[in-house]
Amino acid sequence: MNKKKFEKAKAGLLLIASPRFKNLGNGLLRGTYHERKLKEVEDIVQSLQGELELIYPGIVYEREQMEQAMQLFWSEKVDFIIANFLSWSEDFAWVRFLRDMPDIPVLFVNIAKDKMSFEDTLDEDDFIDYLCAGTLVGSLEGSGSVARINRKNIKTVLKNKDEIHEDIISFSKAAHVRNILRNSTIGLLANYNEAMWSTYLDPYNLFTRIGPELRFITYNALNEEIANVTDIEVKTYKAELETKHPVMNDVEDGKFYAAVKGSLGLAKLTERLGIDIMVFNDIDVAMFELIGHRPSFYPETYERLLSVLVPEADIGAGLITFILKLISGKHVNFIEPFHIEAEKGTFAAGHAGPNDHTDPHFQNNVIISRDVRFAKTHYKYAGAPFAWYRIPAGRKTMAQLVEANGKYKLVCTLVDALDGKHLFATYSHGIFRPIVPVKDLFEQILKIGTTQHFAIVDGDYRKELSVFSEIMEFEYYEIN
Repeated sequence: MNKKKFEKAKAGLLLIASPRFKNLGNGLLRGTYHERKLKEVEDIVQSLQGELELIYPGIVYEREQMEQAMQLFWSEKVDFIIANFLSWSEDFAWVRFLRDMPDIPVLFVNIAKDKMSFEDTLDEDDFIDYLCAGTLVGSLEGSGSVARINRKNIKTVLKNKDEIHEDIISFSKAAHVRNILRNSTIGLLANYNEAMWSTYLDPYNLFTRIGPELRFITYNALNEEIANVTDIEVKTYKAELETKHPVMNDVEDGKFYAAVKGSLGLAKLTERLGIDIMVFNDIDVAMFELIGHRPSFYPETYERLLSVLVPEADIGAGLITFILKLISGKHVNFIEPFHIEAEKGTFAAGHAGPNDHTDPHFQNNVIISRDVRFAKTHYKYAGAPFAWYRIPAGRKTMAQLVEANGKYKLVCTLVDALDGKHLFATYSHGIFRPIVPVKDLFEQILKIGTTQHFAIVDGDYRKELSVFSEIMEFEYYEIN
């Protein structure tokens, strides 16, 4: 079990100050330089504590304190480090950090204050506050070493307090996902899709560049898991589906039972093997011959495990589905664009096979329907039903991830899902209007060169995807 999925993002807080200033201002009304900095630190910590797990070694003044901070960050396995010069400071400790700290993403921040607490520096008390306010001096000095050492994975931001807070939270999500992926497992059931070569990813590159380990899982393993699903389990889940959703009249009860049993078996296999991203080649003839249908329901197991299930053996699409789930904390759907209706400025999209239909807010969007596409085949459970899902209306982030010549491309945009009736039998689906003219959108995607599969989630997560791409060194394309 990948426990990091269930944890908060963990941030190391690296605050650098000058030993030369530390004890200045002893006996003054507002305290020493160090005491004033402690108040600033308390404010920083309180603003972040509820949203992040903070690892804070104290203000770093000396080389030895920097060594201790680096050791603490590494032993605690922080997702990223927030680095901030609290004023001008000698840079010997900072240069040591840049040289020696292992590869962990760093957000190098400078917080711009709206107003100073002094008018001039004639008074010693004001002079100490003037020294405290010199964060820009420290950051400028520190930036020179960032450029000279050329350390990867440092993002620099200078903004006001609220904007910096927003950037920290976005960066934390992206950095946390990076760490989760390094501890994740992808299950490929059971092979690449020979009909879709452009979806192939190199397993070695995937492991060394992104993080997940790829496991190949046989259809026999799935068939054995299905056989072990009990009658009580099947009847309980089937009754739950029938209670929540209308069942079309042409759905055969025996095939409904088989579809439920197969779906539970696939979910149980995902849990037993500790799979975070189950990538299911659900159109393989060998699978239909052995099992008799494609399991297309989406039991609550995946939500409980914070795992995802995607069809057609597309590992890149599985990755972006998982990434969006972790970033958003929401239910994510898997689609491919079908066609454009230029007069309306829309496109239709969706996908056959398993899709997450379990969002509790949109259970009225589900109908239990036959898998019409395979209803007339010779397979044992031809036409076994699935959850026919109309993707809910609202502003969505649509994104995809592909590999090309050893590099990764992440493409994203915003689209509006429109309300409407169920349209395309066999396909969970929706009608979408992008924020750019629909023909321009897909012309740009075609020119980038991707595949047909996308993940889609409610809300705008372009900023998080941009930061994630920067951390991961992906080519990032945002179509606005």
